[in-house]
Amino acid sequence: MTAAASSPANLTLRLWLLYAVAAAAFLPALSFRYVGEEAIFPLVSLEMWHRGEWMRQYLFGQNLQHNPLFNWIIIALCQLTGWEHMLAVARAVTIAATVSSGLTLAWLARRVTGDREFAVFAAVVYLMLADVVLYRGWLAYVDPLFGFFVFSSIACLWVACHGRRLLLLALAVAALTAGFLAKALTAYVFYGIAVLVLAWGRDARRFLLSPASLAIHAAGAAALAAWYGMLLGGDEQGGRMFREIVDKLLPASLLGYLWKLADYPFETFVKLAPAGLLAAYYCWRRRDAADHAPQAFQVAAAIAFFNFLPYWLAPQSHSRYLVPLYPLAGLVCAHLIWRARPASIAVTLRWFYALLAVKLALVVALFPYYQRTYRGENYAQAARAILGRTAGQPLYSVNVAASGLNVKAYLDLMRLGQPPLEFPPAQWGNGFVIAYAPDAKLGQAVAEYRLGGNVLYLMCRGAACGKASQ
Repeated sequence: MTAAASSPANLTLRLWLLYAVAAAAFLPALSFRYVGEEAIFPLVSLEMWHRGEWMRQYLFGQNLQHNPLFNWIIIALCQLTGWEHMLAVARAVTIAATVSSGLTLAWLARRVTGDREFAVFAAVVYLMLADVVLYRGWLAYVDPLFGFFVFSSIACLWVACHGRRLLLLALAVAALTAGFLAKALTAYVFYGIAVLVLAWGRDARRFLLSPASLAIHAAGAAALAAWYGMLLGGDEQGGRMFREIVDKLLPASLLGYLWKLADYPFETFVKLAPAGLLAAYYCWRRRDAADHAPQAFQVAAAIAFFNFLPYWLAPQSHSRYLVPLYPLAGLVCAHLIWRARPASIAVTLRWFYALLAVKLALVVALFPYYQRTYRGENYAQAARAILGRTAGQPLYSVNVAASGLNVKAYLDLMRLGQPPLEFPPAQWGNGFVIAYAPDAKLGQAVAEYRLGGNVLYLMCRGAACGKASQ
């Protein structure tokens, strides 16, 4: 039966089943080895737990001066699973945040459009965006958790304005605060732009400027001030996080900036495939149609576009910074496809089935093979070899590249109970250090380990060099 012939109830059920299968297709990723710089958050969580430090992130013994909500969740769950599962735990949090973002989108679309069938379709479109389903939706980075909280704050804000509901507005501010605690001050930029877009409407503006609304937002501002002022003891974290934002406004070169202006929208569009491509196609097909875009579509498009602009125009930015906007992009794409139904729905679902088949082939066979034979399993093998070669001697690391972080993650677990590996002290005369490249200042190179396209080096000083030669 085609989508055109399906009853609304049958199509809704099919869409929910597709959503469930797409969500379940993330589960094989729980068993993958480390990818890229995934080790950062598990390692920071382990080091915080070892130190008994809950407010500041530490890596290699250094204060990273970033916010720790993701780490709190990892630490809490690892108390139940054991630290040997810290990567799987971090990925499970990411996957839960991704799937929850889709469910939140379904709730938002249902509330602002009144169309239950479309709401489920929008959620499926979001979950099947290429960057979400293939990559960003499961990697153990903070962006999906940050995106979930920021998008949830926008969704609750929107529905609160739609129905003048103060409880939802308070929930929006709470989710906004959680987004900040998960990652960065930019949570407030996403939310602030959404406020400005919604306040364009007279009723929403009156609601947002009401005493109760102002009091709720004042409480959110007080929470931010308390975090920096009292809980962190007035250290430099706030200044550092603000400087990170400012630094991205400084171009490295004029030519590089011009290339970024041209490339960034194209890269973003590709990552929204296949829904973005289909939406553009059906928008072009209906370019002469006289139907008026519904208000919900206009609001979603405006919030997404005006939040996209700073990342497009900033000299330095990354497409992963747009993760909080992916659900809104899914909503916009879903509308452009939906209005050309029923044929457009059938075509879109066929694209989604094909993408899901590719995803399953990747996660079940191809990527595990890649990790066994080229890059992944050899991180653990290198860690075991280093542990055997350095037993009984001081061991440090200065390798902050992805390969060094991943080997350190396995070493820290193999040495669980001992302090996690740190940078060597200013004065050290004996021991081993893991390095990215040979460096006579660090000592003598005694071993090297090829990890895909990278080489990791083990250096020694003092009496440890005698042990290394044995």
